[in-house]
Amino acid sequence: MLSFLRLGRKSEIKDFAVDLADQIAKRYPPALDSQPGKRPSVNRLTRITEEACVKAVEFHDHHKLGWLSRARLGNDFRWALKELGYTKEFVDFATEAVIVHISRKR
Repeated sequence: MLSFLRLGRKSEIKDFAVDLADQIAKRYPPALDSQPGKRPSVNRLTRITEEACVKAVEFHDHHKLGWLSRARLGNDFRWALKELGYTKEFVDFATEAVIVHISRKR
């Protein structure tokens, strides 16, 4: 029974990470990330990333994620962004932001 709950949680975390990456892609399409002249302003990118971080913190608080689940969320989020076609720099920036926000002590 316990392994079933863990399996369900893994899939729930992955689904959330993919959805979070998709939400970013709606506001900042991967095609813009690879074209330096067409990137949005730093302020807009910061707002988009901060909104993703807020959603990640809400997910963390609702599901009481432990350190392993937080790591899984970060890893799944990183892979989802890579699969969407974002540059390594943006993937690293967004992933680090999400991990830092969900790891802070409140």
